[in-house]
Amino acid sequence: QVQLVESGGGLVQAGGSLRLSCAASGRTFSSYAVGWFRQAPGKEREFVAAINWSGASTAYAASVKGRFTISRDNAKNTVYLQMNTLKFEDTAVYYCAADRTHYSTSIVDYAYWGQGTQVTVSS
Repeated sequence: QVQLVESGGGLVQAGGSLRLSCAASGRTFSSYAVGWFRQAPGKEREFVAAINWSGASTAYAASVKGRFTISRDNAKNTVYLQMNTLKFEDTAVYYCAADRTHYSTSIVDYAYWGQGTQVTVSS
């Protein structure tokens, strides 16, 4: 079992930056892949970024590639999402998710989810 807690969300002006954190409980978190997803009002939850267990492999949605960076510190049981050059359309609730089996961009492949953190970008 893994429990995930996101933090770092908030209100930021367009063009600004935020760093989200996903802190995990559990001694084996370093063996889990982690994904970030987001859900805007009235829209379906969508993939943002993913990182494999070691951090050697990462993947990004086309809409955030070049602006967002996912990383992890397994010693701290934490995964980060650095978000730069934020746009109004990045406004959403951001969720982190973890899975021991899958390194994936698909929502259905992740077994464990956090409660989400709100990111609001003002134009």
